[in-house]
Amino acid sequence: MRRLIMVAGLAGLIAGAQEKEQPAWLRPDPAAVQRWQDMRFGMFIHWGPVSLTGKEIGWSRGAQTPIATYDHLYQEFNPVGFDADEWVGIAKAAGMKYIVLTTKHHDGFCLWDTAYTDYNIMHTPFHRDVVAELAAACKRQGIAFGTYYSVTDWYNPDWPVTSPAGKVERATSNLDAYETYLQNQIRELVTKYGPLLTIWNDVPAMYGKERGLRTIEMVRTLQPDILVNNRTGAGGDYDTPEQRIGGFSLARPWESCMTVSAHNHWAWGGADDGVKPLDKCLLMLVRGAGGDGNVLLNVGPRPDGVIDPAQANRLKEIGDWLAKYGESIYGTRGGPYKPTRTVVSTRQGNKVYLHITAWPEETLLLPPLPAKVVKSRALTGGTATVTQTAEGIAVSVPAADRQPIDT
Repeated sequence: MRRLIMVAGLAGLIAGAQEKEQPAWLRPDPAAVQRWQDMRFGMFIHWGPVSLTGKEIGWSRGAQTPIATYDHLYQEFNPVGFDADEWVGIAKAAGMKYIVLTTKHHDGFCLWDTAYTDYNIMHTPFHRDVVAELAAACKRQGIAFGTYYSVTDWYNPDWPVTSPAGKVERATSNLDAYETYLQNQIRELVTKYGPLLTIWNDVPAMYGKERGLRTIEMVRTLQPDILVNNRTGAGGDYDTPEQRIGGFSLARPWESCMTVSAHNHWAWGGADDGVKPLDKCLLMLVRGAGGDGNVLLNVGPRPDGVIDPAQANRLKEIGDWLAKYGESIYGTRGGPYKPTRTVVSTRQGNKVYLHITAWPEETLLLPPLPAKVVKSRALTGGTATVTQTAEGIAVSVPAADRQPIDT
């Protein structure tokens, strides 16, 4: 019989003591954190004129695509197939509860009608405010909306470095002027398109803690229940492991940002990009919830504004699974057992959900729980035998009733 590791139940006491010493605006609204954690699953969207090239957003500037060419892609960008309600509908069909849109990536291009640069969607042939349309569609369909905003900006002359990949130092720059620009733009996002679920900053290298703290203070003043991720330059309310599922933690909220692309592409990777298998996508979600974290799964819409059917169909398959078994994901907390290769657990109230992803032995033995098991059932169908003794809890399911991905 294989044993699993049980989680201690006193996490967060030290963190709670430290929070009392922080200014009020630096502490997130506990109810807002709880609402976000209960959602568990969201859609990340990386999109912009770069989709015309099938190359990676921001990083291909000055690398695969010459800077002069990259910076003029917006003049050809006319995504007439964009339908905000369709995007939100795809997210809902996937069982996603929130959307985070890259309103400005490292390339500096803005997907909204900003007053602070002409390098924005209103100066393309499309000439429509994508952020406004998506925010409105989210409200209509009951999906929370958040905005990604890169702290790094390789287009703006006030940022100290430029492309490729921020490796070229500018002869002159002005971080104070850039901070004013950043604050003005983030203020626009919160006040014009809010209330927002989160401000999702990225790559704050060279920005500094003091400037990051001013970002957090500003957005919390504008919207007290907004959440801020950890990439401000000064930390934030939750961690964001990238392209990996975070480790178990009850003390610190986290959200793994992952890609549905088979080649781990964030923006549209072209017709041959492909999608990850269903089992990998489902196990991301299960292991995320079992570690007490969220999963933000990215799509990269095509240059015509359509989320490719291959991506949409994979998301729909995830949604079909969640429609049946979502009670074991939404509104749960991780544990009582730490995730292993074979078993992941979540819990809600007096229920414990065991996700068994492999059967190395006919019977799995879990450590004892300080409670009596009064009833058990196989949520995925069939029969399960659960036996509780002083030694632990033994679980077995007939081979015919085991599911290929998650029983």
